[in-house]
Amino acid sequence: MVSPSRSAPRLAFVAAATPAARSARKRLEKLYGSVAPAQADIIVALGGDGLMLQTLHRNIRRGTPIYGMNLGTIGFLMNTYKEARLLQRLNRARQFSLTPLRMVAVNTHGRSVEAIAINEVSLLRSSRQTARIAVSIDGRKRLPDLYCDGALVATPAGSTAYNLSAHGPILPLGAGLLALTPINAFRPRRWRGALLPRHAKVEFTVLDPRKRPVAAAADSVEIANVVRVTVTEATDIGLTLLFDPEHDLEERILKEQFDP
Repeated sequence: MVSPSRSAPRLAFVAAATPAARSARKRLEKLYGSVAPAQADIIVALGGDGLMLQTLHRNIRRGTPIYGMNLGTIGFLMNTYKEARLLQRLNRARQFSLTPLRMVAVNTHGRSVEAIAINEVSLLRSSRQTARIAVSIDGRKRLPDLYCDGALVATPAGSTAYNLSAHGPILPLGAGLLALTPINAFRPRRWRGALLPRHAKVEFTVLDPRKRPVAAAADSVEIANVVRVTVTEATDIGLTLLFDPEHDLEERILKEQFDP
């Protein structure tokens, strides 16, 4: 349950670029008032899962709870859009805590770049040839030579995004797991990925970076020509999503896995 700092929480509304989302934002600001995100007790995001990801990134160091209302396509992480009784819904909302990933990527020039990923850290080949990647978990080499189009590490929040398209598993938000998923693995052909504890340290080593270049991405931040990528849980960052009690996320996760 949300515990506002006063009788009515200060709300900030953010909207996707669509006409429907922008129009909804104007109506809601007129009904409930609004402040800038930096002054808000709760941020209300109007759009789809893409906007939710963007809003989480923009407020990643504030820790402000974010409540999404779906005006997008899928809206897996969004509540149903309703304008009435919003304050009551916020007061009843359930909290889900998310911990993002920290990517440290080193490129062929020895430059190290750090970035935060809420959905996933992914590696993708940058040429017509397959990538060759070695995979280590907690300092122990588990795959000495993976031929593939790429690989990714997904959080539970990101498991329904790119990870799902790559045939990775869907993870409940509270599972305490990460999904390590290959992208079009050629060899070993039968390897379909692994489930890892959330505190695991994953290291990818690009085995032939000159001939078979690879790029790495933490959500939308991309680093070209990487030779090594380390992925760990960013335990210093906490994110909070708010869901209506009737927004049965567990049921949606099950339904997604059994629907054709």
